[in-house]
Amino acid sequence: MRPGSLPPHASGLRIGLFGGSFNPPHPAHRAATLLALKRLKLDHVWWLVTPGNPLKDVRRLPQLSERVAAATRVAAHPRIHVTGIEAVLGTRFTCDTLAALLRRCPGVRFVWIMGADNLPEFHRWRNWRAIARMVPIAVVDRAAGSLAAAAAIMPQALAGARIPEFAAASLAGRRPPAWVYLHGLKSPLSSTALRRKIGRRAG
Repeated sequence: MRPGSLPPHASGLRIGLFGGSFNPPHPAHRAATLLALKRLKLDHVWWLVTPGNPLKDVRRLPQLSERVAAATRVAAHPRIHVTGIEAVLGTRFTCDTLAALLRRCPGVRFVWIMGADNLPEFHRWRNWRAIARMVPIAVVDRAAGSLAAAAAIMPQALAGARIPEFAAASLAGRRPPAWVYLHGLKSPLSSTALRRKIGRRAG
């Protein structure tokens, strides 16, 4: 599959969307994806490798093609598809990417997957409330930051849309807003920590 191509899809499929810079991709990305595949009963998960996170400094960000290739090596699973489709769509913000995918893939039951470490910043994403109205959301617990995630604006604002974890398999078929918090992944790995480690070695 070309870095900027749309992965295979069809009406009725349950597809998770896991977006990020993947700088670098690491086993925790894969573990979170496999957890979501199993607990949400998804058919596939797409890793959306972004050209650049609008909330982060991208001046030292490796080329998109390099990160897609690295993510593909880490994913190494027939139901995980890595794509740089946002570069083709010309979208920088998640709300715009979701709108474009919903237009291009009618009938696909998309679910947005995110790590709990992103929750404290989620309200800073452009049109975050619109994102919650577009697709159901699965939040995967992380080893650090659980308390901060629970106290974040999004969980408080959408408390009424949260479904119990035992009902996670029904998320893809629910009308948004709907979201679930998935426990079970306690990996300390993060791309930020790995970049710092690499930087220390290089120094």
